[in-house]
Amino acid sequence: MNDYAIFVKKFYIKSGIDLNLYKEAQMKRRMVALREKKGYASFLEYLKAMDTNRELYEEFLDRMTINVSEFYRNPIRWQQLEEDILPHLIRTSQGKLRVWSAACSTGEEPYSLAMLLSKHLAPSQFSIMATDLDDVVIEKAKQGKYHERALIDLPEEFQKRYFTRRGDDYFISDEIKQLVTFKKHNLLADVYERNFDLIVCRNVLIYFTEEAKEKVYTSFQRALRPGGMLFVGGTEQIFQPKRYGYAMKQSFFYEKIDG
Repeated sequence: MNDYAIFVKKFYIKSGIDLNLYKEAQMKRRMVALREKKGYASFLEYLKAMDTNRELYEEFLDRMTINVSEFYRNPIRWQQLEEDILPHLIRTSQGKLRVWSAACSTGEEPYSLAMLLSKHLAPSQFSIMATDLDDVVIEKAKQGKYHERALIDLPEEFQKRYFTRRGDDYFISDEIKQLVTFKKHNLLADVYERNFDLIVCRNVLIYFTEEAKEKVYTSFQRALRPGGMLFVGGTEQIFQPKRYGYAMKQSFFYEKIDG
């Protein structure tokens, strides 16, 4: 067994994260670059250093989980969500609208959802759960501090109403922050909650193996209520949705069709 393979096995024991479920070429390339930047000759040497250096371990997790996000990423999809998908979900929901922003990174996506839902519903009419496997980005998300570039696609009405500028940074209002509940969750290992009306997971599954994607698609389907929707990223179309119990409602929006 080579150095990287042993590292993957031991890292799983340490973290509960199975790197075998990520595309090896992409993952290994990023890991080699980071290991060499830090000056370690082997992955096992790198892992040993992580055992005694929490910052090194957290930096590794941050690089591994591809924490790149913006508010209203791909605005046309958010327009579809507001004009076509959301009215359907509100109409067919059995009570409070339950939304899950999975692999939420530093919070731009769940806060975008909170702003959008607040435009159409009272806070008592919806809940948003946001999850990620990286503790560091969850803490950043809770702070609600962003650079101007993260807001480039956000509608102006939301920028004016919900953000305060201090120097080069923008701080999201407590009014929106309190609408999102952040939790740690590993999509490839942890139990999924049930009965969501909408699950948003975008630009994450492209890094997973086909086996891992199938597992997540199936788990999301079970987590949705009948008629609930899965919203995926612009490079993540599901080519055989019926195989997982979905029907394509619109491009990148998939409706749960069986129990």
